Amino acid sequence: MTLDTFFASHPKAALAFSGGCDSAYLMYAAKQAGCCLQAYFVKSVFQPEFELEDARRLAQQLQVPLKVLSADVLAVPEVAANPANRCYYCKRTIFEQILAQAAADGYTTLLDGTNASDETADRPGMRALAELQVHSPLRECGITKAQVRAYSKQAGLFTHDKPAYACLATRIPCGVPLDADTLYRVEEAENRLFALGYRDLRVRVRGEMALLQLPAEQFAQAAAEAAVIRAQLSPYFSQIALDFSPRS
Repeated sequence: MTLDTFFASHPKAALAFSGGCDSAYLMYAAKQAGCCLQAYFVKSVFQPEFELEDARRLAQQLQVPLKVLSADVLAVPEVAANPANRCYYCKRTIFEQILAQAAADGYTTLLDGTNASDETADRPGMRALAELQVHSPLRECGITKAQVRAYSKQAGLFTHDKPAYACLATRIPCGVPLDADTLYRVEEAENRLFALGYRDLRVRVRGEMALLQLPAEQFAQAAAEAAVIRAQLSPYFSQIALDFSPRS
């Protein structure tokens, strides 16, 4: 099955839009196929502000209507407790909210950007999508992450080389309760590093310490700028360390 075939069978749909590479290309493909598409971005303490900015930018570029919904995910006890299957409860909360709004807007089919490269075995959030009957056209059509990036580049989408960016909750070890202040400190620390020119990074929380995960090619820069990094991140973390197991 191709995406054109999929959209021929689903000419009207709602899209759970993250602003990331996968859902961005899916938005483009739907638009190209003539699908009547309504996009929804759910803002919570788990999403940094730049993701919303990217979502708005792309929706405007492709002329797809976008609604921004707000979700208090920390009000869900199973999410705030941060168990190993936190993503299941979070996805249920967010996608149920999108489904309700989409139904009120006249849309009965909901899409998400899961692609054929995404592993399902260790992703409890995928179970929530299956239970809620959310379609993943990229996955259903066998389109891999590499293909998404290649097709996005051909289409001129600025998201074609956007690094994957897991939600901020993933920076905190499972079993450590989540709170808005810690998530805010992670977001601000990562923003400071982005401003210094670092990319594809993570700031992991280890007590009062920020453990920086960077691609190997950025290690030398981080070592040379250690004092600058400490100064930038000290408002948020009392200790800062570099993880020498590089992000791949």
